[in-house]
Parts: sequence; structure tokens; C-alpha cells
Amino acid sequence: MAQKYPELGFYGLAGHADSSRELLDEVRDGEALGLGTCFISERYNKKEAATLCGAAAAVTDSITIETAATNHNTRHLMVTAGYARTMQSLSGGRFVLGLGRGITRLQDAFGMPHITTAQMEDAAQLLRRLFRGEVIFGHDGPAGTFPVLHLDSDLDEYLKLGMVAFGENTLKMCGRTFDEVVLHTYFADETTQRCVETVKSAAEQAGRDPDDVKVWSCFATIGDHIPEDKRLMKSVGRLATYLQGYGDLLVRTNGWDPAVLEAFRADEMVSSFRGGFDSVATTEQLEHIKTLIPDEWFEPSATGSAEQCADAVKNQLALGCDGVIMHGATPDELRPIIAAY
Repeated sequence: MAQKYPELGFYGLAGHADSSRELLDEVRDGEALGLGTCFISERYNKKEAATLCGAAAAVTDSITIETAATNHNTRHLMVTAGYARTMQSLSGGRFVLGLGRGITRLQDAFGMPHITTAQMEDAAQLLRRLFRGEVIFGHDGPAGTFPVLHLDSDLDEYLKLGMVAFGENTLKMCGRTFDEVVLHTYFADETTQRCVETVKSAAEQAGRDPDDVKVWSCFATIGDHIPEDKRLMKSVGRLATYLQGYGDLLVRTNGWDPAVLEAFRADEMVSSFRGGFDSVATTEQLEHIKTLIPDEWFEPSATGSAEQCADAVKNQLALGCDGVIMHGATPDELRPIIAAY
């Protein structure tokens, strides 16, 4: 089965799923619709990425499976390399290992070190060498100290690597080193264009073909055919959760007013809330949160009729992105939008 729309993707188990098994139907539906990539995010509950990726590969034949993202330091680098090697074999080469920096608040809570750009670039280079069959002796670099690293002497493959990126230095590193870049949801048009240009320019400066680095827009896609309470969760709940986790970075990146973020955090309900808004907030709480966030912060998204959503998706490509992840919706929810597209 060919990919009809290789430039389009979706997230499996977007948000919080009742059961991990829901991914099986989602990825089959996405493949049947002709979508190019199923992205797998990772949360430390029912969304452990390696298990989900294996399940997605086992029930599909053509769709690409990409983590967006896991972290290079939550598993030993050899375990991550073995996971990627197994996925390449299981999927017939349909796998992209997507890495990310992670959320510092969670890392602090779990006693994990913060991830640096230098660590991610070093890890990527080590993984590339391992997939060329190299035996790496005495590595001492940003990603760690390893007496020996080795996968297989007969191995000579190219591992596609992706990165979820925000900041300018990370975007430049992606242009130098990575194959795919996933931008963040609720990026203003100007932010998206700037990020694409940063990645492509860095690739060119590193002697690479800029077209070889695929930049994905991660674009909230929430059509009017979805019930209103679910739309609130997918939009207000999701953006509010981002503001909880790394609001300063998102606000700074988009050039939004930091005073709005301060007022959001100072709100009594927000400051006393426990957990992620996109998982446990009630409709009443979400309606209150919506009053704290300016309408313009929700504008970088696909909303309205199926035709309006399809046009908004196409506009992300017009901004320079090579692909669009229609974020926050299952393939079944995306069906009318794909038909309009």
C-alpha cells in the first residue's frame, strides 16, 4: 500500500488514551487513509515508545513510524541503538528515531539530568557510527563515557534521526546533523517560517542539501465535527498543559506577552491544579482557563469546517514546512479533513 500523502502525519494515542491497544486501530486507519507517518510520543504510563513502535510496525506495511520524541538518556545508548536496530528490521526500514530535550520539571522530579544540545548531537553521531558497524572504543564526550560501544560488525545501514526542536541552537544543530525536525504546536506563522529558515540555512552551511532535512509543522487540527467538550480538551487543555510545562520558552519563542503567562500562573485554579490540564481537567475548568489565554494564542491551528481545516494545513506547507502533523486528532477524526484536502 503506497503512501498517498507522505507529507501528512498524525500522532498515535494523542493526549491520554484509555488503552494502549487503541494505537493498533489508529495506525491501521492512518495507513488506510494514505497518511505518511504515525508519530509516537512518550509518557511514562501507557505510552512507552519502544513498545508502541513495535506494535505499530507489526500491524502495518507502508506507513512510517517515528518517535517524537524519546530521550537519549532515559535508556543506555546501547539499548536505544538496539531498539532502533530492531525497529528497522521489524518495520522493513520504516522507522525514524526521533529524540528531544524533554521537560525539565519532570527531569528534576525524577532525578534525571537536564539534556543539552551538545549531548543530543554527540548521541546522534554515536548512533550513526554504530549503524555503520563501527566498534567505538573509549568515547568520552557530552553524551557520556563509554569504554566500548558496538552493535554488529556486519551492519552497514543508515538510521534516520529526527528531533523535536524549539530553540535556535537546537534548530541549527538539526540542520547540521538530523534528517527530520518536528516543530512545536501553536507556533505562530512568523515563528514557523523563522524556524524553517534556521534549519535549512544550517544544513546548507554544513554542506548538506537543505531538501534532505524534512521540517514538520506540528499543527493542532480540531475540526467542528468533533464534539465541543473534546475540542476544548484538544485546544485549551493542550495549550494550557504546554504553558504548565514550558510556558516561558513557548511565550518567548512566539514573542507573546509574558505578563499574560504570569497572570495565567497566578490564577487560583491554575496554581492549585494537580496534573496535566489535557488529561484531568473538567469542561468547566477548561472553560475558565480559556478566559485566561488570548484568542490569538490559539490562532495557529486548523479549526472550523473540514474545508477550512484542509486549507489551514496547506498553508503550513506554503510557509515552508515539508510536512504537517495534524496534531490532537485520530485518523477517524481526520477522515473528513483528508477528504477535503
